[in-house]
Amino acid sequence: MKGKKAKCAGLALCCTAAAFSLAGCGSNGDDGKIQIEIVQYKPEAANYFETVEEAFNATHDNIHLTISSPNDAMTILKTRFIREDYPDIIGIGGDINYSYFVDAEILTDISDYEGLKNINSGYLEIAESLELVPTDGTYIVPYVANAAGILYNRDMFAEHNWEIPETWDEMIQLCEDIKAEGILPFYFGFKDTWTCLAPWNAMAVELAPSDTAKQVNRGETTFTDQYRELAEKYVQLLPYGPDDPFAYGYNDACTAFARGESAMYPIGSYATPQILSVNPDLNIDSFVMPASNAKEDRTLNSGIDLGFCIMEGCENREAAYEVLDFLLADENLQQYIDAQNAVPCKNGEFQLASMLDGMLPFIEEGNMTDYQDHYYPSEMSVDALLQTFLIEKDVDNFLTIFDTNWQRYNRDIIRMVQDYEQSH
Repeated sequence: MKGKKAKCAGLALCCTAAAFSLAGCGSNGDDGKIQIEIVQYKPEAANYFETVEEAFNATHDNIHLTISSPNDAMTILKTRFIREDYPDIIGIGGDINYSYFVDAEILTDISDYEGLKNINSGYLEIAESLELVPTDGTYIVPYVANAAGILYNRDMFAEHNWEIPETWDEMIQLCEDIKAEGILPFYFGFKDTWTCLAPWNAMAVELAPSDTAKQVNRGETTFTDQYRELAEKYVQLLPYGPDDPFAYGYNDACTAFARGESAMYPIGSYATPQILSVNPDLNIDSFVMPASNAKEDRTLNSGIDLGFCIMEGCENREAAYEVLDFLLADENLQQYIDAQNAVPCKNGEFQLASMLDGMLPFIEEGNMTDYQDHYYPSEMSVDALLQTFLIEKDVDNFLTIFDTNWQRYNRDIIRMVQDYEQSH
């Protein structure tokens, strides 16, 4: 039974989510088979899911699986929710949209799903932390994750005997050492605003509380208080990149790093396929970005890149569970890992891409912390706000705008959270 909570006006996706029927969810087709539909939001993985759909249908006589991977899937899903045209399962990321869906009560509690026992507890904790207010139950099966930190040219590091830094001071010294060799330490792609979030998130996990957004919503702190050191250190990275980091986009930065034009690239693991498409022979590894001088603060910036949720009211939950079992089968999950250079959320003996070697100890220990931007509403356009800040380098103004805009774009959430706190 879900914990009672105040509904957040405007976040229910215009759904009559509290009282609806999911027409057709898990319904039987003309051939008598149970029809299960998945809509997942990663079009770049469409080939993998086509293979999974074909393999599942070839091995199951009583269930027919259909998987679609449309562009702009989130917009399509929200439109379908408004029309009460629900798929059986959705594949989404662990971000603010998932938070909204939990709050709108359109996802079913899957606490009884046996497959959850095999999921890395760190990712289950991340999923729970995404709830706008504490909610009983589990609503997502984390499937794969990505990780953000610093990609580096392993051969270049070996040639110059550069050591992997574990503190902020060590990283700054490393950048100085690289510059002294006439090599560019970092490449940035800040022409594309979303890339500004990568270093920000990777540093934030060590410099700000993981629940900063929730603390602000409860009125316990401000972003000005929690993000000052983060903002100041971000600006300190700029001199170690190209003269005009805003002249280059994501593709430009990937290409430059692939060609050996910088020793490092602060970005997520998701960038490696693009980089290797330019230079398949590049020897890439990665390390956790050290933003603090306290080694005990070290944690990997990692979040749920793809997870599966069953829609509330699905009549054939057991069939849906059977589909999830198939997706989570080691051989199928390994295929996804190989195709997308992903991090499995399931515990097991999986072969990860070599460019994740430096992050593997954190993954195995469950020492990971979610992306701060997974709590930011898209309307706030924090990526663009960060780009402007990096151009102007005015920390005080940036933090003031951040706090002001947060209150503007999160007023409904803030009201809901504070009502919850008062009643609990």
